[in-house]
Amino acid sequence: MKRTVILFAAMILTASVGLAADVILFPSKNGAVTFTHKRHSEFVRECRSCHEKTPGKIRNFGKDYAHKTCKGCHEVRGAGPTKCKLCHTG
Repeated sequence: MKRTVILFAAMILTASVGLAADVILFPSKNGAVTFTHKRHSEFVRECRSCHEKTPGKIRNFGKDYAHKTCKGCHEVRGAGPTKCKLCHTG
């Protein structure tokens, strides 16, 4: 029974990630930022690296969150853009 519950929970989590919007456009006064969810989730793999507790919309997402979490991750991993105009392209 325990195994069935764990398997069912894993299936739901996998399905919810599969249904996530792949390309998200974040408007900004410095130029829109295009975010590719699939590419990031394949690279990062751990939802909690970006999401608070569960997959889904990030409640407090905004400039401060993006600069701390997104840019911070790019700097720590040495991958991804860290300069303004490399993210703010739109």
